[in-house]
Amino acid sequence: MTDHPRLAALAVVLRGEHVLLVRRRNEPDAGLWGFPGGHVEAGETVGAAAVRELQEETGVKAAPRGTLDTLDIILHDEDGTLRFHFLLVAVLCAHVAGEPVAADDVDDAAWVPVAKVLARALPMSADVDTVVAKARAAAQP
Repeated sequence: MTDHPRLAALAVVLRGEHVLLVRRRNEPDAGLWGFPGGHVEAGETVGAAAVRELQEETGVKAAPRGTLDTLDIILHDEDGTLRFHFLLVAVLCAHVAGEPVAADDVDDAAWVPVAKVLARALPMSADVDTVVAKARAAAQP
């Protein structure tokens, strides 16, 4: 672990009453459903990172529309040693083209009904339901 938080971007893509989610292959949150995303590279905006990671992980193309939320993910080992500290920036993205196909570091990718996410009816990373609710509110005309 580095001595500072790692910045990462999440792509939050709604299409009708569905949201694009991926099942993570790697820790943290291996096996859980969440938003496509990953590290922001030096010199890259969070919006650009969100759409780049989205395309790398799912093949879907999107355009960034704005920041929805920021989330601190801080995990410790049993002995209290800091294991992960990520600052995640959730970016609302508009779907441009493509259907999700799992690639890169995800096991599955799918359009999931928003109602299923809000009901927490699948194993998800923390705050996925909260961010989806914010995305729905932001996407309303």
